[in-house]
This record gives sequence, structure tokens and C-alpha cells, in this order.
Amino acid sequence: MTTMIPTWVDGTLTPVEKLEAHVKGLRHKAVSVFLICEDQVLIQQRAAEKYHTPNLWANTCCTHPHWDEDPRECAIRRLDEELGIKGVDPVWVENLEYRADVGGGLIEHEVVDLFIIHCETRPDLDLNPDEVQAVDWLDRAELETKIAENPDQFTPWLKIYMAKHSTSVFGPA
Repeated sequence: MTTMIPTWVDGTLTPVEKLEAHVKGLRHKAVSVFLICEDQVLIQQRAAEKYHTPNLWANTCCTHPHWDEDPRECAIRRLDEELGIKGVDPVWVENLEYRADVGGGLIEHEVVDLFIIHCETRPDLDLNPDEVQAVDWLDRAELETKIAENPDQFTPWLKIYMAKHSTSVFGPA
């Protein structure tokens, strides 16, 4: 199945096949979610079969909306598809942009709708093994320490979020 994602081509938003957008490093829409319960954020380890950044740790959920899909609805859909999380209310925080080499000749050049979910209790999880192989709950300091000690175990975008946008995720330090 070919996945078409919203991509800017010559200044116009156009549906482009996802892999093509990454091979060419085209600027495209994305969605990222951080689910926080008490002081801890849920992070996921990407499945070994992912076509880029396999086995690396990422934020709770990161994805590309389908052509003409509302970013919030995309976040809700992918939280369920990847982690089995249902009944949450993602809150839009900001729009940000980054460009990162993700290996294998692929580049993420994303314009991201960033969402945060705060929950009282940890949600039940049902991991999709095609997407996620493990999860962990870490507080801000633990996540920053793990990234500093083992940066190669984390996706480029999670490192960017923590270095440049952690206040949007966790609030002031």
C-alpha cells in the first residue's frame, strides 16, 4: 500500500509517496505526541522492521498525516494503531520544523504539529509489534541523561525535541 503524505513541492502542498519524500528530503507534514502521566513521559522503541531508525527510542508517537487528514485526528488514530491507546485528548502545543538525516540515505524534513497529552493514570497499552517493540516511562531528567549517555539509541527528532523544545513538552525546567 502506498502512503501519500502532505508535502510541499514548489511551494504547493501536494500528496507525495512517503518514501519518496524521505529519499528527496522534501518538506512535509508530521505529527508528534508526548503522553505525560505525573512527571513521566511515555517513550517507544521503534520496531526492528521500520524502514528508517529501527530499534531507536522515540517520543510517544510520531507519524505523518494522510493527505487531507486533520493532525489531531491523525494523532488519535496513530496512538491507537501503534500503542493501543484510546480515549485520549491530544492538546496542540505548537508547530515546529526540523531537518534531520535518519540514515540509509533518508532525510526527515518535517513541519510538525506537536501535541501533549496529560493523564492522571497510565493508559492500558496494546503494542503493535510492527510499529513498537518496547516502551518506557521516564521523567525529564532521566530522559535527558539517557540521551546524553547513549545518543545513538534515540531518534534524531527526539534529540531535537529535547534540546530545542523540551519546555513545550515538560514546561519550564
